[in-house]
Amino acid sequence: MVCLGNICRSPMADGLLRRKVKDHNLNVFVDSAGTADYHTGSPPDHRMIETAKSRGTDIQELRARQFSKNDFQDFDLIYVMDESNLFNVNKLTASDTEQEKVKLILEELYPNESKRVPDPYYGSMKDFMDVYGLLDKVTDVIIEKIKNGEIR
Repeated sequence: MVCLGNICRSPMADGLLRRKVKDHNLNVFVDSAGTADYHTGSPPDHRMIETAKSRGTDIQELRARQFSKNDFQDFDLIYVMDESNLFNVNKLTASDTEQEKVKLILEELYPNESKRVPDPYYGSMKDFMDVYGLLDKVTDVIIEKIKNGEIR
């Protein structure tokens, strides 16, 4: 899961998917990162922690890190939150195989529509709740695809 600073959208997607992977007893490793190094080592934004906690997902132990080229070897699939993250991650790819691993996360809900997960950082608590709702829906789809063998 990748966003800009790894303190709002990607840790929320990370936390939701980790919880659901555990709930379904799946053997999947989930992590998140940011394309920028602004918040490396920091916990998620307090508003995202609060939003997650109010909905039963604990993300307070997560810490921001910057996306690296090694992530292409460590992960089979790299979900990005918007076109800017897609561009920045794709700039780091060294092959078509690596580039094929990178997808907009909302493609799982809205194929071929290039929808983005809005960044709630400068918004209200409603914006954080809206992002939670979107990521909750899309991680449900991802879990079903993992269970059905569509995602490995």
